[in-house]
Amino acid sequence: MNHPLQRALVPTLSILLAILLNAAIISATGTDPLMVAERIVRSTLGSPYGTGQVLFKATTLLFSALAVAIPFHLRLFNIGAEGQLQVGAIAAAISAASLPPSLTPWAAIPLAVLAAMTAGAGWASIAAILKIRFRVNEVISTIMLNFIAQGVSGYLLFNHFALPSTAHSAPIAENARIASFSELYGWFPSSPANPSLYAAIALSLGFWALLYRTRHGFEMRASGLQPLAAKRAGINPARHTLLAMAMGGASAGLGAANLVLGYKGYYEAGMTAGAGFSGIATALLAAAHPLWIMGSALFMGLLDYGGLAVNSLVPKEIFQVMTAVTILLVISATALNRRNS
Repeated sequence: MNHPLQRALVPTLSILLAILLNAAIISATGTDPLMVAERIVRSTLGSPYGTGQVLFKATTLLFSALAVAIPFHLRLFNIGAEGQLQVGAIAAAISAASLPPSLTPWAAIPLAVLAAMTAGAGWASIAAILKIRFRVNEVISTIMLNFIAQGVSGYLLFNHFALPSTAHSAPIAENARIASFSELYGWFPSSPANPSLYAAIALSLGFWALLYRTRHGFEMRASGLQPLAAKRAGINPARHTLLAMAMGGASAGLGAANLVLGYKGYYEAGMTAGAGFSGIATALLAAAHPLWIMGSALFMGLLDYGGLAVNSLVPKEIFQVMTAVTILLVISATALNRRNS
């Protein structure tokens, strides 16, 4: 068996095994797993609205997964996508609410998106600087930065930007709103799926090309595999560490822009709803490969919305268990395959 085929077969078989185990878990709750599967398919892929919801959730997951995947190629584990999403979301909301109405959407939307990307990149860069200057483990620093982001965004919201008697900021300017596919083309009626999906796919393809088709990507991967050897070869691992974390944070900022500009239209407490942590799972399921992450995000988005659709049959927490079982099986099988190869 050639190596690329083997690499694709291992996660595929792992997911099939996970489906069987998950069916057993559902059966243990006293529910027919085939009935649950049929309901999930009918309410997601069998419904234009449901398909739109899956695509919308997959878009944010794709951005947050890339925030984890890019640093991962330098052996950096960015746990801070959740915090980067939060600061990106409040930056997008504040900037989009203050834009003059005279701006066209072609100017207003990029400005708000740039604010979200800058906030996310800046927040992730803090962990990179701590890593470079003081050798602080990025897992610890990004976890702590998640708590700080929650506190900072909460302070800004409730003390400066929240509308009276609400838990959300002022609505964004109309010219900064990203129209949905439903409004633009009549696709996926009433769902929040929007052209941010195109940007997410383009970013995945761009990161793939950067990592595997450019000298910069080769240097990034070399810095992660052998930093001392890379340094002796004239590569600067510290610079690549900073750039990778900043790019990851900017990707999280794009996910935040999708939530604020393409859905809510304002920032509210808890609006990221764990999307950053789900992005970690999405990236791990795809072995941090930028192209595989597209399929992983779609699968996770389907499980996320599918869990809501069958909540009357099976508790949504069961789907969280199912997701964890799937990821554990894929990671374990991949690690075992590498050890035996």
